[in-house]
Amino acid sequence: MRFLFLCFLIVPIVEMLVLLKVGSFIGALYTITLVLMTAIIGVSLLKRQGLSAFLRANQKMQAGQMPVTEMGEGLMLAVAGALLLTPGFVTDGVGFLLLTPGVRSYLAKKWLGAMMRKSQVSGASGAFYSQTTSSETSKAFNERKAFMESKEGDVVDGDFQEIDNNKDK
Repeated sequence: MRFLFLCFLIVPIVEMLVLLKVGSFIGALYTITLVLMTAIIGVSLLKRQGLSAFLRANQKMQAGQMPVTEMGEGLMLAVAGALLLTPGFVTDGVGFLLLTPGVRSYLAKKWLGAMMRKSQVSGASGAFYSQTTSSETSKAFNERKAFMESKEGDVVDGDFQEIDNNKDK
C-alpha cells in the first residue's frame, strides 16, 4: 500500500519535471505533439497486441488448457494502456516497455510465479494449486466440458404454478 502511495506521489512530479525539460529543449508545441503521438501510436499497438493475446487465450481454452500466462499478459496490457493514455514520457516509456512481447511475457510469468508462491503460503487455495499440475487441471476441464455437452439435450422448458396447501385451513 505504501508503494502505491509513493508511486502516486512521485510519478506525477517526475512526469512534470521531464515534460518541463523536454518542453524547454524542443518547445511546448512539439512536446504536446510528441505526447499525443505516443498516445495514438501506443493505443494502436495496444489494440493489436490485446487482440493477439485474446486469440492465444481463446486457443488455449479450446485446447482444454488454462490460459494463465495470457491472462497475466492481458493484465499487463491493461496497465500498459492506462500508462500510455497518461500524459508524460516516463509513463509512456513504461507503457511501451509493457507492450514489448518478450518483456511482457517475462514480467507476467514472474508476477504469476510470485502470486503462486504467495497463495501457497496463505493456505488451502495455495495447497490446491501446488498439488495440481496443468495436466490435471486440463483433464478436469475436459471432463467438465464433456459433461456439459452431454447434458445439452436434456433441457426441459416449462411453466410452474405454486400451490399453497395451507390456504384451505
